[in-house]
Amino acid sequence: MQGKLSRFNITALVLGFAFLYLPIVLLVIYSFNDSKLVTVWGGFSTRWYASLLSNHLLLDAAWVTARVAFISATVATVLGTLAALALVRYTRFRGRFLFSGMVFAPLVMPEVITGLSLLLLFVAVGLDRGFLTIVLAHITFTMCFVAVVVQSRLMSFDRSLEEAAMDLGATPFRTFIHVTLPVILPAVVSGWMLAFTLSLDDLVIASFTSGPGATTLPMRIYSQVRLGVTPEINAVCTLLIGVVTIGVLAAAIVNKRRDIQRQRDEQAAAQAN
Repeated sequence: MQGKLSRFNITALVLGFAFLYLPIVLLVIYSFNDSKLVTVWGGFSTRWYASLLSNHLLLDAAWVTARVAFISATVATVLGTLAALALVRYTRFRGRFLFSGMVFAPLVMPEVITGLSLLLLFVAVGLDRGFLTIVLAHITFTMCFVAVVVQSRLMSFDRSLEEAAMDLGATPFRTFIHVTLPVILPAVVSGWMLAFTLSLDDLVIASFTSGPGATTLPMRIYSQVRLGVTPEINAVCTLLIGVVTIGVLAAAIVNKRRDIQRQRDEQAAAQAN
């Protein structure tokens, strides 16, 4: 029996969603504020979005952030998928417990500790801090999230599909490319998007591992916010929110269409039998 929502539950939901999303809505609204004061509404205007085109510091930081997020998310997706395959398919190899702990340690490790550890590592090996060190750091802490997402999908994967493909003469590599990967592809894409978003949003680890000429957008925003929030910062944050929202909606649409197509294929197979 399904229970009805009480007045208390409705009030709690409204307050909870307001606490989470009202600040974001206000940020988006005040990004179109004509006044330089973020707390005083001076009329609707897009002047702050136009001023971003002449703000080379923010544009350069945004370009660095986009490149770091794309490269680190792509590499982390490959490594995380391979790690998930090793943990699910090979359950008795020597050192599995240590390998599993090393893969999932960044999930529970404070970002300050991770950033400081990576900083000490880069200093010890003599690697100059910059774009490369930020990419390596982001690969390190986003790979575990990809591994968790892909591993959860592999746990429910039907191994008989792979066995049937190999019985028909397919090599293990071809079986993975043509059978395993298409099935787990939604999880792989979800892991990539999660890694991309985490890298796009990171401030703490990038602050430890960045160097001259490699300032990310969150670092640039944080340094300017310390001097006072401006509508230009609101405009930048609104654009970031828009990029993330579009990515989430696109992934939801793709997954929905894939589910519909799979249901149609299952119905067609059932009718054929």
